[in-house]
Amino acid sequence: MAAMRSLRRTFVAVVVLLCVISASGLRAQAAFAPGPLGTLQAELAAMSMHAPGNVGIMVEDLTTGLSTSVNANRAMPAASTIKIPVMVEVFERLAQGAFDLNRLVTLEPRDRDWGWGDLADARTGSRYSVSKLLTLMITESDNTATNMLIRLVGRRAINREMAELGLQQTLLHDDIRSDGPIRYALRSSASDMVRLLTAMARFQLIDPWSSRSMIAILTGQHHNGLLPEPLPPGTTIAHKTGELHDTLNDVGIVYLNSEPYAIAVMATNLSTLDAGYRFIRGVSRLAYDELQRFGTWREANSFGPAPAFELAPANPTSDLRMWSPPSEPATALPLTVPAETIPPT
Repeated sequence: MAAMRSLRRTFVAVVVLLCVISASGLRAQAAFAPGPLGTLQAELAAMSMHAPGNVGIMVEDLTTGLSTSVNANRAMPAASTIKIPVMVEVFERLAQGAFDLNRLVTLEPRDRDWGWGDLADARTGSRYSVSKLLTLMITESDNTATNMLIRLVGRRAINREMAELGLQQTLLHDDIRSDGPIRYALRSSASDMVRLLTAMARFQLIDPWSSRSMIAILTGQHHNGLLPEPLPPGTTIAHKTGELHDTLNDVGIVYLNSEPYAIAVMATNLSTLDAGYRFIRGVSRLAYDELQRFGTWREANSFGPAPAFELAPANPTSDLRMWSPPSEPATALPLTVPAETIPPT
């Protein structure tokens, strides 16, 4: 029995060491995660050893800025999570005044992709507002809507914006072409996605109005079988999924009480998609439980700085003003995009 206990202690120590090594290059605090965050580190490392494919994971507690990760800087097939960078560049152009959310974009034959979404079946020459296309791109993951927005702002501009934001693995080498080499054309990493989401959650991505608006759209996500599925009913999560052949991704901001966290789980070369679903759901529930415990532990131990930024989600009962000028103050936006605010097309 003593030998078994010694072996178990050795295994846990190795797991923690591996997690610390995998987190190198991120915040120094991550290697010394206190309380339940240390448990989360070790358990994520252990889970990754038995993952059904290659994985990249990152979780950041937004109150303290502490994070833990496994292979977070590994470039992975982004699949439809690449639509978040596309949305960011659209809002950057809105902030610059290049166009507004009522701007109509005409469907061209080269925009069509039948991999996901109904817009590919629309008549050539149909016109849709930027607001409508953003909603379809994120909540329905419509590939054709995405290609229309990529054409509007330019693929090079999206890549340049991501580079300026410090994202090192996020690149669009092509539009959304589900019948082509898409796993190599659309690339990102767990750390890049968490970097974007953290800035967004702190209302620092472009400007407060843009950040709130993007959170509002992401919270309207209709594909909720990955990160949200194992969480308690009613949990608010602003997220974007991605699915491609042998790849499953989900990245988002989870509003755990008033102390949200950003999470990205990316898995590729999966043995089966079902195995990928189970893995991502397991990581999601583990992160939720340990960060909930960490909140209690932090309060009991007076650990960590008080947040210097607003973290609570916006008031869901107020009116969404999607067509306000970009300079308008970011007063409370709802967490979902009401259907009646989308202009007719």
